[in-house]
Amino acid sequence: MTELRPRPYEDLTALTPGLLRSLNEADLTDLAAEIRRYLVATLSETGGHLGPNLGAVELTLALHRVFDSPDDALLWDTGHQAYVHKMVTGRGEEFPTLRQPGGLSGYPNRSESSHDHIENSHASTALSYAYGFARARQLRRDRRRVVAVVGDGALTGGLAYEGLSNIGVAGLPVIVVLNDNGRSYAPTVSRLTTAMGSSGAPSEDRSADPSAFFGAMGFRYLGPVDGHDVAAMEESLRDAATTSGPVVVHVHTRKGEGYVHAESDPEKRLHDVPPFDAATGRARSNGIASRGFTEVFSRAIVDEGARRPELVAITAAMPGSTGLLEFAQRYPERFFDVGIAEQHAVAAAAGMAMDGLRPVVAIYSTFLNRAWDQIVHDVALHGLPVVFCVDRAGVTGDDGPSHHGIFDLALLTKVPGMTVLAPSCAEEVGEMLATVLDHCDGPAVIRWPKTASPPRVGDPVAGAGAGLRARRLRTGDDVCLLGVGKLAHACDESAALLSRLGIEAEAWDVRVAAPLDRAMLESARRHRVVVVAEDGVADGGVGDRVAAELGGRLVRRVEGHQTPAAPTGGPLAAATPGTADGAPLVVACGLPIAFLAHGRAGQILSEHGLDAAGLARSAQCALEMAGPGTARVRRLEVPLAVTG
Repeated sequence: MTELRPRPYEDLTALTPGLLRSLNEADLTDLAAEIRRYLVATLSETGGHLGPNLGAVELTLALHRVFDSPDDALLWDTGHQAYVHKMVTGRGEEFPTLRQPGGLSGYPNRSESSHDHIENSHASTALSYAYGFARARQLRRDRRRVVAVVGDGALTGGLAYEGLSNIGVAGLPVIVVLNDNGRSYAPTVSRLTTAMGSSGAPSEDRSADPSAFFGAMGFRYLGPVDGHDVAAMEESLRDAATTSGPVVVHVHTRKGEGYVHAESDPEKRLHDVPPFDAATGRARSNGIASRGFTEVFSRAIVDEGARRPELVAITAAMPGSTGLLEFAQRYPERFFDVGIAEQHAVAAAAGMAMDGLRPVVAIYSTFLNRAWDQIVHDVALHGLPVVFCVDRAGVTGDDGPSHHGIFDLALLTKVPGMTVLAPSCAEEVGEMLATVLDHCDGPAVIRWPKTASPPRVGDPVAGAGAGLRARRLRTGDDVCLLGVGKLAHACDESAALLSRLGIEAEAWDVRVAAPLDRAMLESARRHRVVVVAEDGVADGGVGDRVAAELGGRLVRRVEGHQTPAAPTGGPLAAATPGTADGAPLVVACGLPIAFLAHGRAGQILSEHGLDAAGLARSAQCALEMAGPGTARVRRLEVPLAVTG
């Protein structure tokens, strides 16, 4: 990139929409280059969505020069394209705190700025939001504009078409900016995109004419427009702003534009990156934290594919991130990327299973939420053998509340006939995949976290777990600790801490959250206190299920409290005595029903008592409170501090 001329602004921290409107064409060219440098420099330290934002620089500048944000509502879909929007709306100085604890969110955030109207980090939603905004403004006779910026494959989701249909039928004055870069994570699965040429230039294939499609939906169509030409985009956007009904401005951009290492990344144009070396584009030595579990899964599904010709793999626009690239290369006819269409992915898997295939759906926990109806009514109701490999389960960290996978355990363990497995280390993923394929004739889930895989917990000679059984890590008579997934490690470490206090703890790697291992439950029943640790919401989670199994209907739950400890250990949250003689007191340690802010995953778990020290405090306090012959349930979302 060339040296910049003298600038009409002090630095990037001084940018505002008003200032952008004062810049000439040369200033804007220089500014776009400087913003790209700033994006690369900052995200090399923080990580984040690099490729989409490199491609949306000029588009963002044009939008803010034509429209009067925040009075005119700019709705970003999906929200990871909005980094430059943050910079030019007064958050440039804070931008280095992106995705850091206490810093800026990686998505639009209403608490950060009045320029952020929605907090969408899941794709295909903006057109429905836009319909709602336009209806509200129509009723108030409010002439401020509504602009939906739809890109990174968001138009492949079914919800987007529902929004388009309603906007078109109603004739609402919504401006849809289609940011067509031919990709989501991977190349876009759509007949509408015209930017899918392998060179990055617009494709010459016009067999699917976007203008005809949008015209049939009731939209005026403008474009395609060069998304890296600010003047050309401004002309089209101003034209659109004068339209009385719905209009689409079709913009061609190039994901990763201006940074050679993004432009040359064939998989995803550096869509999302951990901290990296800006000179080479390569991740720093610690790599991407999720790759331990995901890489093992990637190898395992290829191996299973070789043994099982009926096995097929399905992804919703994320083949690389979910570990399916090698499978796709080895078995292209048995790999299906359906685009950002999670509901369709699961319903399609049901159809495949009905006709004799064995589908494996690889998906993030947060995106599995979008297909809940299909999981329950299309898969489970029919008892179909669909395997869900759920990545990014539990606390994910810096992506924030929309990406934490903290609800799947509580939800999936309630689905009739569902088997739910949670490996404590990456080594178990392959064994669990083989187990469910061999032994489960109904739906099954294997869930794992984003964080790096810890070493195998327990006796290394004993090996990983097997089958649908839990694994005992150590024995002890006073308290029993049951750890789900990676929290088996925290339970094992907690047992060691308790031993130093003279409290002998038994510890288990639960492995199978539903149905629970009967041998583990019978062993737990012999203890005065059972502590269950899970990286999901405590209310309705595995701890509650353990309590119900150990005390039957006579064990009563108490809703979650965050009760500080008195100096003596203090009373726990109000208890309801049970009537089952000898049943243990069960402490369900998990997360609150809340939208947790972004931060380091380990720090978030520690703050909620889900580390070794926190679980030891919970066990110690519960032992002080437990009496013989008492059945009680305690849910400690923040464990009590215990003295002594």
